[in-house]
Amino acid sequence: MPGIKGPSDYSQEPPRHPCLQINSKATSFAPPRSALGSSYVTPVDLFYKRNHGPIPVVDDIERYCVDITGLIQTPKKLCMRDVRMLPKYNVTAILQCAGNRRTAMSKTRKVRGVGWDVSAIGNAVWRGAKLADVLALVGIPKLTSSTQSGGKHVEFVSIDKCKEENGGPYKASIPLSQATNPEADVLLAYEMNGEPLNRDHGYPLRVIVPGVIGARSVKWLDSINIIAEECQGFFMQKDYKMFPPSVDWDNINWSTRRPQMDFPVQSVICSLEDVQSIKPGKITISGYAASGGGRGIERVDVSIDGGKTWLEASRFQKTGIPYISDHESSDKWAWVLFEITVDIPYSTEIIAKAVDSAANVQPENVRDIWNLRGILNTSWHRVQVRMGHSNM
Repeated sequence: MPGIKGPSDYSQEPPRHPCLQINSKATSFAPPRSALGSSYVTPVDLFYKRNHGPIPVVDDIERYCVDITGLIQTPKKLCMRDVRMLPKYNVTAILQCAGNRRTAMSKTRKVRGVGWDVSAIGNAVWRGAKLADVLALVGIPKLTSSTQSGGKHVEFVSIDKCKEENGGPYKASIPLSQATNPEADVLLAYEMNGEPLNRDHGYPLRVIVPGVIGARSVKWLDSINIIAEECQGFFMQKDYKMFPPSVDWDNINWSTRRPQMDFPVQSVICSLEDVQSIKPGKITISGYAASGGGRGIERVDVSIDGGKTWLEASRFQKTGIPYISDHESSDKWAWVLFEITVDIPYSTEIIAKAVDSAANVQPENVRDIWNLRGILNTSWHRVQVRMGHSNM
């Protein structure tokens, strides 16, 4: 594409924060869990990073444009100045990799995929134009489920090249009804936390699809295609699908499952490692909770005796504003932080589980939701504390 290119090697990678843990060669990076939970908005340099090839390089932003094509009457080349002329919106939303907490699932049975701990998630303030406004430029009205030519899905194609597409581009799609709904807050974003997107996070333009797995929020946007069926790309059809524990690589049939979109309710303790030594006495247990589809967090329960009894943690988002699940004052696409101070006199197992506004609750055991790709591990989050020397 004019103005931007995908390098053939990793010699032009951007600098990254030294605390980021490299999970898979040069394509997957995540902060330590202690870096999450301490801030409602995740700093850009501590936000997890996932790509499939070398980070694209912009050599001429004035020549960069996005092609909007497919089952529409008026195809268009969309330049950055066109995007910036549209109404600007801020949307606070998490991105969470579907494989967040995969490492813990792999301890039950082996799975395939990047070995994420609990930090393949972050919460940011994204700024850009609503996709509904962009699509109106090519004659698609808001709240449309089908174009006159039969388009029912919106496909996003990236500059990012990946081996799974035989060297072709990463791509994904969402339903047209979601794309044209202003309340869904789907963005073509060019800013993150008040600054232009950096290269790792999709500069100059990326898609943000709030409330669904991060795989659908395509970075380094090359084109937008209005299509009749779901995107047929690898990551829509042969990955990121939820199978039962009985399915393995010998009997899998990818066509029997729909691509995963929403993510289930999730919570994670960030203030403690999986196994940590502490001194007897009071400690503060804190972390994050989130649910997909714009559902709020109704409750976070914490147990300090391995699940025999439970205490309710306090929940909050923005400083000075009480958090009320699904209230207009709350950020519906964002995470909720939780905190509780307890007395721990002996070694024990500490557990967190969240309940969302639809009364969905995290499953107790990871073995019950095991799947061969290790996605959507939303089981109760458990950590072990041992009495001993501590720097807490």
